[in-house]
Amino acid sequence: MTNNMQPIFILPEDYQRISGKSALKNNISAAIAVADTVRTTLGPKGMDKMLVDSSGNTIITNDGVAILEEMEIEHPAAKMIVEVARTQEEEVGDGTTTAVIIAGELLKNAQSLLEQNIHPSIIIKGYRIAQAKALETLKMISVEIKEKDTETLEKIGETAITGKGAEIAKEHLSRSAVKAISRVTENGEPDIDNIKICKKHGDSVENSELIEGVVIDKERAHSGMPKKVENARIAMLDLPVEIRDTEIDAKIQITDPEKIQQFLDVEEKMLREMVNKIEKSGANVIFCQKGIDEIAQFFLSQKRFLAVRRVKKSDMEKLSKATGATIVNNLEELSQKSLGHARLVQEKKIGNENFIFVEKCNNPKAVTILIRGATEHVVEEVERAVKDSVGDIASAVKSRRVVGGAGACEIEISKELMGFASTFKGKEQLAIESFAKSLEVVPKTLAENSGFDPIDLLAELKSAHEKSEIWAGISVLDGKITDSWKQGVIEPLKIKTQAVNSATEVAVMILRVDDVIAASKKKQPGAGNPLGEEQQEQ
Repeated sequence: MTNNMQPIFILPEDYQRISGKSALKNNISAAIAVADTVRTTLGPKGMDKMLVDSSGNTIITNDGVAILEEMEIEHPAAKMIVEVARTQEEEVGDGTTTAVIIAGELLKNAQSLLEQNIHPSIIIKGYRIAQAKALETLKMISVEIKEKDTETLEKIGETAITGKGAEIAKEHLSRSAVKAISRVTENGEPDIDNIKICKKHGDSVENSELIEGVVIDKERAHSGMPKKVENARIAMLDLPVEIRDTEIDAKIQITDPEKIQQFLDVEEKMLREMVNKIEKSGANVIFCQKGIDEIAQFFLSQKRFLAVRRVKKSDMEKLSKATGATIVNNLEELSQKSLGHARLVQEKKIGNENFIFVEKCNNPKAVTILIRGATEHVVEEVERAVKDSVGDIASAVKSRRVVGGAGACEIEISKELMGFASTFKGKEQLAIESFAKSLEVVPKTLAENSGFDPIDLLAELKSAHEKSEIWAGISVLDGKITDSWKQGVIEPLKIKTQAVNSATEVAVMILRVDDVIAASKKKQPGAGNPLGEEQQEQ
């Protein structure tokens, strides 16, 4: 007797479910597809991507995180790869493409093991063991540097900029980044939030400069004010220099026309008193976070003050750190002690916009890198390159440990892992070997993107490392094996450790998923299925 049972539906009709091997395969394929998208951007010879959004705005870049964030990725597993890039960017500021392609390669090699019927749990265990060994190897081969080792720090900055749109001025930009980091570092801890990056197109990249102070995208409050003030004594106000409105709605009835004039005279007197209080403090430059009344602006211009109003809070904080001024929110608290100092404050016109430059501050704890470029797209790409450079230098200063680039440390870790894998007897050995092979994707991709034969170069590279040439890497200029350290291709240790950690974590997370249950999105024209093509319940 057969038991004809009806199928039991536990999910609503508009839900989609993929389970078992199909779910795993689907997720791995989506993640690999995302990694392959940015793979061609790796290295000095990497190609750029042109991203055009629905409004027609265009971005041209080879920055991994910028590409992935601009792409409207739907698949949930693919979004996890974007998280790898975002984490790498937040933690270090560079190495996003490296982290993403390692994650993709880990999943690609895991897929081969899955096809050999090796359980995901065994692969995960092997990957975890390999991750720990890789981090141990990285720490062992890394080189300690001093905080004031300017030469090495500049090479780190140049390495980060090489291959991006700013490469033409990499030495100049790297020097600026190192000086900027030295200014905002206290007790070995750089605070890169105190480095303002200001960009303006219309000039060559070589004319980018480091300002020992702050540049503000504002102009003088009144045309009668001086454009330039030397030996500036700066007052910083977090209060309006105007008559405050009452907290409750009030109505004043005036029957006599003379009373109107009296009312206006009192208002003018109050504003004059406020300006006099500012003058008594000894200030000759004012930065105000709130508004400045037109009458007060006139009084200030008569007394030859340079005043700027409605300055952003973030700019006020940087100004305070650069000039040593105290931000006051009560005029009674304003005194000579609360003033900041700069040898020069001036309004400059760049292109068709006015900027206020607060320059030549004594020992500023906040600085500005003014970025120039021929066009808007160039400036934006230079900005991304400078941010990468600043992040790398800050990371090196913080950890004091660096490694050689050009694929050198990836091959060294791979070599160590291969030897380490042979000490295991179980199936974990295959997973550790897969992890080791995955790291080879970095030098292999560098060779491919430079137009050289990756198989030949990889064989030469492995041979060099077998001879204990730890820093042997690929020269993308001539396709030869070179000492990356001597060539000045140096990166902070944090880039590599973070890339290994992020890539392993996301690979493990995706391998642990054997069931994907997703609600359908509200149907829109052209809306795709977030799970990919396989929609049916497996």
